[in-house]
Parts: sequence; structure tokens; C-alpha cells
Amino acid sequence: MQIWFLILFPIWVFSSSSFSLPVVVKPDPPVAEPVLPTEKDPILGNSSDIVAHSPVAEVKVVHHQDLSKKILISLVVSSALLGGILLLVSCLWIYRSKHVKKCNSKSGQSSDLAKGIPILDKFSLLKTSGKKGSTALIEYQILVAATNNFSEDNLLGEGGLGRVYEARFNNNLRAAVKEILIGGQEAEREFENEIELLSKLQHQNIVSLLGYCIHGESRFLIYEIMENGNLEFHLHGPSHQLTLSWNVRMRIALDVARGLEYLHEHCNPPVIHRDIKSSNILLDSNFNAKVLILIFILEFCASLMFWFLVQLSDFGLAITGGSSNKANIKLSGTLGYVAPEYLLDGKLTDKSDVYAFGVVLLELLMGRKAVEKVAEAQCQSIVTWAMPQLTDRSKLPNILDPAIRNTMDLKHLYQVAAIAVLCVQPEPSYRPLITDVLHSFIPLVPVDLGGSLRITNPAQ
Repeated sequence: MQIWFLILFPIWVFSSSSFSLPVVVKPDPPVAEPVLPTEKDPILGNSSDIVAHSPVAEVKVVHHQDLSKKILISLVVSSALLGGILLLVSCLWIYRSKHVKKCNSKSGQSSDLAKGIPILDKFSLLKTSGKKGSTALIEYQILVAATNNFSEDNLLGEGGLGRVYEARFNNNLRAAVKEILIGGQEAEREFENEIELLSKLQHQNIVSLLGYCIHGESRFLIYEIMENGNLEFHLHGPSHQLTLSWNVRMRIALDVARGLEYLHEHCNPPVIHRDIKSSNILLDSNFNAKVLILIFILEFCASLMFWFLVQLSDFGLAITGGSSNKANIKLSGTLGYVAPEYLLDGKLTDKSDVYAFGVVLLELLMGRKAVEKVAEAQCQSIVTWAMPQLTDRSKLPNILDPAIRNTMDLKHLYQVAAIAVLCVQPEPSYRPLITDVLHSFIPLVPVDLGGSLRITNPAQ
């Protein structure tokens, strides 16, 4: 009602007689006494002369012209004022619509939480602006509802620094929620910096980070869920003989190499994973592999302390590439996968990830763990055990995982073994770049499983 009043009021004002613009009209001359016609002023004189000297005719012409001009001016002013009013009303209407939409979305979110079925699509409504990129800040209550109050029935796994839960959003959307227990302002700043980094990593062979949550001293990372769990379970669990064939294992190695190549070659600045291992390689419903990147927030104090931490480590910290030393590097990793130069001198390069990839490749070939206990107080790494036999073609088929023994072309087996030997060389300069490893693997994987030769245009 108020809007129509604002629109109609100016029209009524300009159309009212009291607001009409004045029109100047010359007054009629006073009426003189009647005079009888004379010869000099005949009654039937020339009609044109009468019109020319008639004051009434002159008044009518002036009145018509002035009225037209002033009506035109009035219409222009009225139109401008009406346009301004309409523009103001439109702005008010748009503002009110946005306000109502915002209120409705908040009420809808509250309703979903009350029902205990939050919607994953609403992560977009909670996205933070600025440096957090595309990663959503998820409310703690949403995670509570999605994980059934972090029920044991939703528990997927447990590590040294927290648990992993399955979260169900809207009954058909699932995610993995990783809990991290940290404390202190420095740890919180480190956590936010890592969130900024992880949110920028987008690749088909990198597990996507969907969001994160901060609640007290607990931090939660929300990842896309991978239906077939991690590679460690399938290699060393009870079901490995039923799932991972030779071709599937080669495709997994190829996928991991592609993920590492993205981190090393296509990220700016380059990213070093620092903790490539079989438990950080996840498999989807079709056994496509993706590399999981997590956060490990620990300051390096002394090499002895690092030895203790590395054995308890659940995952590693992904950081940007570059040289470092013991004084300022944050060492992390898992025993059996850590490159010698990184462990002894704190030297971190992309070749450190290549070494860990070589260890995973040995696991795929032999079905053995990276480190195995051989006595009560003695452990042996797969690298130490396998190196003397990898270069002996007569012994190589006998040390393979029984699940894949005699199921592959021996030529391909020798090629894969040669790649593994190069990757786990003690001297970093002897190890290949991950790009070279990737190109070596492509011909070994069937095209229908993701392998294809890269054809380059000949030089012109």
C-alpha cells in the first residue's frame, strides 16, 4: 500500500489544478460606449483587418503556445521524479527479498539440524571467504548429527592422533571425518595454514577435502569417502587374495604416480607429501587410487625424539617444497617409508616422496609390510630384505605375493622391479623423477584400466 502511494502521489500532485503552472493571458480592453458607425468606420469592413486587430484572437494564440510548453515541462519533471521513485522502490524490494531468503535459509538449516539429517549441499552456504579458498567451515552440530553423535557404529578407523568416522548427509551422501586432537595457538595457526594449502589441491588422484571444523581443542577434517578403504587393508588384510590382481596393482601404482606428479610438477609452489604409505592410499568402488593428504602438527626438537614420533606417527604433514635443515624442518613420516637423507639430515626434496613410492611398489609386488618384526626386539624393512633379490631374475618370481605369482608377463615384472630398485636408492640423485616413473608405468597398464601412451607431436 505504501509503495502504490509513493507511485501515485506525484501523479496526483502534478495533475491537480492547484499545482498547475500559471498561464499569462492578456486582459480584454475595457468596453467603450457604443458608437454608431460612420463612413470612416463601416460595419461591413475587411474581415482580415478585423482579425488582425482583434485582441481576442491574439490572446488565444499566446495561451495555446505557452500551455503546450509548460505541459511538456511538467510531464518531463513528473516522469523523472516517478522514475526515481520506481528505482528506489526496486532497490528496497531487492533488499527485502535477499533478507527474506537469508532468513529462510537459516530457518531451514535449523530445521535440518533438528531432524538430525544435515545436507552436504549446504556446505556451500557455510563456505568461508578469503584465504580458506573453497573449503567449507562446517558447524560442529552438523558433524554430530551426521556421525550419529560420533557413534562407535560409524567408526572407520583409529590412529595415533584421532579417529575416523563415517558421516552420512541426507541419507545418501557420505564423507569421512578425521578427528585431530591438538592444542595451543601456534597449532591452531598451523592448522589454518594447512587448510589453506589443502583446499587448493584439486586432482582426480588426490582425495578431496570437503570441509573442516574447529571445536574446542579438537579439529576435524571432512574428506570424500572411498568405498574400498585403504591399500594397506587389501594388501595385508585377510581379503587381499580376492581383490588385487596384477593389473589392478599396476593401475594403483600408476594412479599414485599421477597424484605425486600433480603435487611435484603442477602445484605452485610444489608440494611434497612427506608421508606416502599404503594406509594413505585410498581406493574407490572401482579400485581407482587416490592419495590422502593429512596434517601432522609437531615441532622438531631432537633426532632422538623424532625416532620416537616416527614410530607412533599416524600421518604426515604436507608442506611446500624446498630445502630445509634440522634446525627448522618439521620432520614427520612413518618408519619404513622415510628416505635415509630425510631421516638422518633432515633434507627434504621431491625425491623423498619417490623413495616412499618405491616402498609402496615393493608392497604391491611382494605383499609384505614396509617393516616387519623378525625377532622380539628386531625389525626388518622391506627394502633391506628385497634389494638383493630384486636384481636377480631367477629369484624375483619366488618372492612375489602368492596372490599374483605367475599371473603377469615376466617382462613387465622385470620392468616394475627395475623401477622399484631405482626409487629406493639410498642416494637421492640416483632416484628418478616421479614424471619419469609415471611414463614408465603407462605402457604396463591396460588401456581399459587407465593406461595409455602419451603421444607427442613431432618437432616441426
